[in-house]
Amino acid sequence: MSFVYRPTEAQPRLIHDDDQILVVDKPEGLLSVPGRGEDRADCLIARLRVAFPTVLLVHRLDLDTSGVMVFALTPHAQRHLSRQFETRGVRKSYVARVLGRVEGRTGTVDQPLMVDWPNRPRQMIHPEGRPAQTDWRVIRAGEDETRVRLTPLTGRSHQLRVHMAHLGHPILGDPLYATGPAAEFPRLMLHAETLRLRHPDSNVTMTFSADVPF
Repeated sequence: MSFVYRPTEAQPRLIHDDDQILVVDKPEGLLSVPGRGEDRADCLIARLRVAFPTVLLVHRLDLDTSGVMVFALTPHAQRHLSRQFETRGVRKSYVARVLGRVEGRTGTVDQPLMVDWPNRPRQMIHPEGRPAQTDWRVIRAGEDETRVRLTPLTGRSHQLRVHMAHLGHPILGDPLYATGPAAEFPRLMLHAETLRLRHPDSNVTMTFSADVPF
């Protein structure tokens, strides 16, 4: 880079960068890529492009989700990383606060998902949907809410949000899948805490993390 990268509200915190990849801590409430319409042009990749002109998209996080995201800085890195995501070679771990007391310590939700067309962007569980699996583990359980670690084994849209709602424990602050008091939080309580992948050049496994803000 020709200048020092100084994270601000307009420049999310940088976790790692080299000549192939860029890893950042995405804030909640910011789109990963532009949406439809001029009012949704502001997004993470556009802000990063100011400092990293060659930045390329590899994956996305929902608007309301915060946490670790990796971007490519070369076409080679984009192909390599995209292939890892497609073949489930990337391991992602999320932390969430969910409604109610989750019984048990660990489990797996195995429910196919598809778009709920009349209510887009909502997704729904449907037998004709695409396979979707989520591992969950309780970190700390209370009477009113539980903190859990979620590991998606597939990468479907809204997967963690729909699967936890299906268990009867919607993620707190979820504007789409939580109702009543559970929806009345200042943000979606879902954070991408860790991301493990192989570096496109060295093929060395690397793990990146971002502190949970809630």
